[in-house]
Amino acid sequence: MNTQFPVKITTKNLSLYYGSKQVLFRINLGIPAQEVTALIGPSGCGKSSFLRCLNRMNDAIDGVRLQGNVFLEEQDIYQKTVDVVQLRSRVGMVFQKPNPFPKSIYDNVAYGPRIHGLYRHKSELDEIVIRSLERVGLFQEVQDRLYQPGTGLSGGQQQRLCIARAIAINPEVILMDEPCSALDPIATARVEELIDELRENFTIVIVTHSLHQAARVSQKTAFFHLGELVEEGEAGELFTNPLDERTQAYITGRFG
Repeated sequence: MNTQFPVKITTKNLSLYYGSKQVLFRINLGIPAQEVTALIGPSGCGKSSFLRCLNRMNDAIDGVRLQGNVFLEEQDIYQKTVDVVQLRSRVGMVFQKPNPFPKSIYDNVAYGPRIHGLYRHKSELDEIVIRSLERVGLFQEVQDRLYQPGTGLSGGQQQRLCIARAIAINPEVILMDEPCSALDPIATARVEELIDELRENFTIVIVTHSLHQAARVSQKTAFFHLGELVEEGEAGELFTNPLDERTQAYITGRFG
């Protein structure tokens, strides 16, 4: 694994319960800065639940209980003193289904900077919006209709708009929950290229059902099964030489 960058997020003995049902069992994982970490495993294995622990998205669910720790660098994000709004400005999220707000393309991207007061003048906000759209390769496609609804874009464009919205507040980490599952192959390839470019500036954690996608985009891969972290390591190594027979069985298609 690339040792150039330090660990950005660390989980220690992380267990998660929905009511009386335990869905994660003592997960210990280090997520390196400025790399893509892919979480793989069969449906219902806990990978999306784990992802949502990293910016406290599970807080909104009734009956959720968490044990263990999640550190963003040195800070335990579950300390009572942590401001969740501030946390989510540092750890952004892109969902499975593109979910642009029912606003213009411009207002979708401007939403976060407005909430967090990241600009002093309208010209600075314009700059943030344009730069964010440029970074996701969307500005050329939408520059003539910035004030038209974001919902009028194609699925792939909508997902890139959602990524632009996430990066407009310049988070440190971007969480992606199956960001390509609703997209066609061409749009998927665009988003994968984008993920590769973004890791120069952001730490990215992606949940994906596609082993091919995990192999293409990630530097580190973690395999979850039945709420446990079975194995994690450098992506090429994990796919070609897994240590655990459950990992071997999953990546060769014997289950999942």
